[in-house]
Amino acid sequence: MDNFLQIFNKLAYHKGFGFNPDFLEANVINIVLLLAGLIYILKNFLGATLVNRQEKVLLAIQESEERLKQANERLEEAQKQLAQTQIVIKQIKEEAKITAQKVRDSILNQGQVDIAKLTSAGKNSIANAEQQIKKQIQQQIAALAIHKVTLQLESQMNDNMQSNIINNNITQLGAKL
Repeated sequence: MDNFLQIFNKLAYHKGFGFNPDFLEANVINIVLLLAGLIYILKNFLGATLVNRQEKVLLAIQESEERLKQANERLEEAQKQLAQTQIVIKQIKEEAKITAQKVRDSILNQGQVDIAKLTSAGKNSIANAEQQIKKQIQQQIAALAIHKVTLQLESQMNDNMQSNIINNNITQLGAKL
């Protein structure tokens, strides 16, 4: 870098730079021809490179657009499937609610039938128990009454009374015949 600065300083102080109005001596024509040739040659080279690059970019854009289109199609399909799935889920939930309601009603009805059966069976058991208790009470009352009458008869009965009762019974039997 220092070498370049030294060369530039020498040229600047040497009075080598400046405007030269003589075109032929300044090689302006050579420079213009050189520039025109470079532009012509580089134009074809750079043009072909730019065209290739442009084609690659356009191809990449087309591929991207195609992938975007495919992605949008897959998205639409997925949204359709999601909608169908949600409809199916909704139907399943409704069916589950209906089934749960039916099961609940069935259980309640069966429970009511069972309660009615148990109530009826309980009433029958109570009625049977009451009848048995009544029979037992009647038997005990009858037994006590017979025992009491027997005791009274034994205490009041004498031979004369026994013969009067037997005679009355025989008379009643004879009158019925």
